[in-house]
Amino acid sequence: MRKSYSKQLRLDSPPIDQVELNFECRNSIIPVLRSLQHVYSKPDVTENIMQMIGSDINGKTSAKRGREGMDYWHILVLAGVRLGCNYTYDQIHDLSENHIKLRAIMGLGSWDEHTEFKWRTIRDNVCRLRPQTIDEISRLFVAEGHQIDPDAIRNLRADSFVMETNIHYPTESSLIRDGLRKILEICSELAVGDSIVGWRQHEHLWKRVKKLAREIDRIAAKKGKNYVGRMKTPYRELLQKAASITQRARQLCVTLTLPNANAADVFGPNTLQAFIARTERVLDTATRRILNDESVPNSDKLFSVFEPHTQLYKRGKAGEPIQFGRQVLVFEDGAGFIVKSVVMKRNQCDSGVAIEATKALQRLFENKIERLSFDRGFHSPENQTELSKIIPHLCLPKPGSKQSVVQMANADDEFLEAQQNHPGIESAIGALQSGNGMERCRDRSELGFERYVSLAILGRNMHTLGRMLIAGEAVDSVAASTRRKAA
Repeated sequence: MRKSYSKQLRLDSPPIDQVELNFECRNSIIPVLRSLQHVYSKPDVTENIMQMIGSDINGKTSAKRGREGMDYWHILVLAGVRLGCNYTYDQIHDLSENHIKLRAIMGLGSWDEHTEFKWRTIRDNVCRLRPQTIDEISRLFVAEGHQIDPDAIRNLRADSFVMETNIHYPTESSLIRDGLRKILEICSELAVGDSIVGWRQHEHLWKRVKKLAREIDRIAAKKGKNYVGRMKTPYRELLQKAASITQRARQLCVTLTLPNANAADVFGPNTLQAFIARTERVLDTATRRILNDESVPNSDKLFSVFEPHTQLYKRGKAGEPIQFGRQVLVFEDGAGFIVKSVVMKRNQCDSGVAIEATKALQRLFENKIERLSFDRGFHSPENQTELSKIIPHLCLPKPGSKQSVVQMANADDEFLEAQQNHPGIESAIGALQSGNGMERCRDRSELGFERYVSLAILGRNMHTLGRMLIAGEAVDSVAASTRRKAA
């Protein structure tokens, strides 16, 4: 049985909208709690959010049946605080039991010492929220901010960045090792459970795989004369061993009448069939690249057998020329809210996502966007034409010094001002990376990646709204101050 939130006043704690927060505290949790407190004071908004959370948490089941679960309000608070303050689930678990003000905002008083939230309970409930639901909740917080600053939506700026996935540096030998480890582990468990012989030596096979992978790593690390040629011998043996294991795993799937491994989705759930398909894909690229000296395009490569949605990006960043993750496009408004985020599709470039995302934004905000700026990476003749139809004042610089000079000579004041303010989007991205955990995704799977992005954006918008509210209530307070300027 689940409750949305408790509306009954408690004797051991003040009402949630009357909890006194310390505005002289520099901790980022204060603005986040203030924004939650503000939304709680709006019953219509709160009820809307609770219904959305309830729909995701319960699915087709009834909220009135079963054991008592987390209140929807508790899930919202902990989900917002998690990446609003860039906390881990372990930190959230500790704070939910010991942080007095957090528990007060959750509606828990001093007599509720017995009320505790297990780490797994928190994680499992937050992970049941769909990215689309989190995005809708985030928009409601943005809407509250726009009531304070109605002109914020007029001016936007946008840019993309790479959020890394939580993987090790990928080499063919390490990826083969990862894939075979999971295949041997799953197959041995299935064989024992169904009394199938032939997998007793899985530990021996795994030791041989590790030995070959380590030998390859040693040669690659030391390099030396003809090191590429010297790697081919252990690589050839490793590929033969891997091919034999994957073939036996396929046969096990047939024996157990599991779905055909040939039809497995490489980018789908982490099943035995998926690990077989991913490992065979790595075997193919390793054979082509190492043994056949073929140049393999990145589109054919797999960079993780656990996070197969990972892509390689060469963005020319100082000290980090190569990044492994996914590109995320964000739009920031004049108040500092992230009004939209887009996890870009695999192998999708900046210029390929701008039109669709801008159209969606203009529809969402009823054509209130008057000015929008991008950088040169988003420019294309089609984007220039189509975006100019959507946005009255578009700042889309052309690549190349000559074209840029001509464009600047004919630019109006709106273009020049937008271009001057555009670099501030890097500050917003920096805040998302350092303050909201968007430097590296700590959650698993492609769905987990999308949810993580949505949670981080929600946390950032909660923080922005809270800081706006505090600035109106205590202008000189530490919690209201910020060094960065919005668009």
